[in-house]
Amino acid sequence: MAGMFDRTVDKSWDVQRRIEERAKRLGKGKYGRVLKMARRPTSDEYSKVVLITALGLLAVGALGFVIYLVIRYGPDLFGRLFGP
Repeated sequence: MAGMFDRTVDKSWDVQRRIEERAKRLGKGKYGRVLKMARRPTSDEYSKVVLITALGLLAVGALGFVIYLVIRYGPDLFGRLFGP
């Protein structure tokens, strides 16, 4: 029983060590330059990003709703317009 506990603790320490090593290398890899240049956006920049994101969500939602309407009511409408 104690041996199993010791193995579990050793595995936990190994995982912890690997996580800490990755955290140390975070700013030195491929994305290090980007992370060093990154800064917090100003309130104006943030507001513009939120506005553009909201407009995009509304556009995608409206397109989905139009597709739903065409699929739901389109066959009946076209059948009455072009039918016998």
